[in-house]
Amino acid sequence: MAKFFEKPFFKIAKATLMGFLDDKGMKLSAALAYYTIFALAPLLLLLISLAGIFLGKDAIQGKVFEELNGLIGASAALQIQDMIKAIELSDKSTFALVIGIFTLFIGATSIFGEIQDSINIIWKVKAKPKKGWLKLLKNRLLSSSLIVSLGFLLIVSLIANGMILAMMDRLSRFLPDMTVWIANILNTAITFIVITILFGAIFKVLPDVKIKWKDVRTGAIFTACLFLIGRFLIGLYISTTATGSTFGAAGSLIVVLVWIYYTAVILYLGAEFTQVYAEYKGHHIEPADFAVAVIQKELEKDVDTLPKQHEDL
Repeated sequence: MAKFFEKPFFKIAKATLMGFLDDKGMKLSAALAYYTIFALAPLLLLLISLAGIFLGKDAIQGKVFEELNGLIGASAALQIQDMIKAIELSDKSTFALVIGIFTLFIGATSIFGEIQDSINIIWKVKAKPKKGWLKLLKNRLLSSSLIVSLGFLLIVSLIANGMILAMMDRLSRFLPDMTVWIANILNTAITFIVITILFGAIFKVLPDVKIKWKDVRTGAIFTACLFLIGRFLIGLYISTTATGSTFGAAGSLIVVLVWIYYTAVILYLGAEFTQVYAEYKGHHIEPADFAVAVIQKELEKDVDTLPKQHEDL
């Protein structure tokens, strides 16, 4: 039995879980959930506006809220829809429009900035202090590129969904009993591919490191699998525990917060796994050109008073 738990799978799983706990992954997930609550509406509005240029705003908006409805329920999805309507910019003056777009951009990109900082903590790197302004500029550019990528993935997902519906309409004439099963399998496969690409982009682009694509690919696939399993379990938890009704008027917001929190847990578990897997395979994750590795050592000492932490005071 002991030899069974010494197999690579269990070693990697144990190292992933222990690393997640040591890096305070639950606290990082809670911080991301808090940031996302305030940045979710700007991010979705930018995505809908960007993707709507090519396929129409109504089509994209319908697709987004259909997905949200399936993930967090009708009430919480409606709450997000109301948040987006409250920040729309169509009826504003030119000056207010410019300020509004800038504010939306900062709000939307702050999510990716928080993810970047957290994965840097998990992977033990940070930007060089003198390069801080370069890092800030790079962060905003990377966040912008990820928003564009999300918009592109949304368009691809919508087109693929339309193709599946058209194909299922024809197939239903020959295999009426199996059409629903086939459609569900194809939709799940498309979701898996899209989510894998998204996680891969996050692990490859956001952290201040140089990491091989083969390690990113494995980590992204693992995280996407966790996401699909977690999506079902989180939905089951929310529906069976009456999380929303417990908090009354704030129930819908709490449901969104809970869903984002557990999704963040999955993301950071995936980041831990990616690092552990790279080490297991003997590959090296290197700091980026403007970043350095962070090595922390704890020293426990019995003292009468706490040591001075600010030597310049």
